[in-house]
Amino acid sequence: MQWNRNIILMISLLFSSCSQREQPAVQSSDNIVIVIHGGAGSIIRSEMSTEKEQIYMQKLLEALQAGYDRLKSGQSSLDAVQAAINIMEDSPLFNAGKGAVFAANGKHEMDAAIMDGKTGKAGAVAAVQHIKNPIDLARLVMEKTPHVLLCGSGAEEFAQQQGMTLMPEEYFFTEQRWQQFLEARGKDTVRSESAREKKFDTVGALALDNAGNLAAGTSTGGLTYKRSGRIGDTPLIGAGTYTDNQTCAVSATGQGEYFIRGVIAYDIAAMMKYRNLSLAAAVHEAIDVKLTGSGGSGGVIALDRQGNVAMVFNTAGMYRGYIRNNDVPVVMMYRE
Repeated sequence: MQWNRNIILMISLLFSSCSQREQPAVQSSDNIVIVIHGGAGSIIRSEMSTEKEQIYMQKLLEALQAGYDRLKSGQSSLDAVQAAINIMEDSPLFNAGKGAVFAANGKHEMDAAIMDGKTGKAGAVAAVQHIKNPIDLARLVMEKTPHVLLCGSGAEEFAQQQGMTLMPEEYFFTEQRWQQFLEARGKDTVRSESAREKKFDTVGALALDNAGNLAAGTSTGGLTYKRSGRIGDTPLIGAGTYTDNQTCAVSATGQGEYFIRGVIAYDIAAMMKYRNLSLAAAVHEAIDVKLTGSGGSGGVIALDRQGNVAMVFNTAGMYRGYIRNNDVPVVMMYRE
């Protein structure tokens, strides 16, 4: 389905009359919700061509619809999260799977995590180099092992044991990511710390299913020219990914070290649980106060058990969107 710029912007403006810091709190008796992000950073309308804008919007809509279709058919929130993230992992537009950035050694080292709000179980993988859909492997870790996190060659050996086919390095290559790597190598510094276009294209998804269960998932290629072996917040439960049916689900994107030190994803749930803050208040404090105050950049998407959505960031923009029940899908990119 083709979306022209005017229709896309009409949808964006219609549902973004509130501040970009938070989507309006919404509740529904049906409460089937899918929320996604495709990364935060220097996403500025004046620097985005109409064609590129449409491409991003269409892919976000595709990811949302994939997750929402699972929910509508009665599948679990975990299934919805996985389906939405798969779409973004398979697209070269985002820094996950096919579009993963290059580490300093010229390799792809990808991380992912998924968590079940009903059981509290979680699975994650880190520094995998040949996994087409790292979020799929993270779910296998959760469901097929007693562990939470597997990394590197051990994670890939487990993947093969589970029948996954390892992909050649060429599958993950994209010219745009290679040029970003060459730029960073020329400056001998992590690209997000030096480039004018600072983007953290981690992808994530949250879902609330018709059984009232929350799930969260996140997948990333990390930072361009990162030191080989560096692991960010994405696969660390409580830092970049967290969910609990009693509070909320969270997926983060940004400078991972800040999210790790601040335990940002868990902190949002903890503020709701122990301080009785609303989702909106907890996310505001975590991003606008804690993350920003520490000097970190990025944002989160969050979803509570009532179906309230928050999408908060301290950067110029964040690829994001949601679908609730039979409502029109909402997709946004800019600081509206």
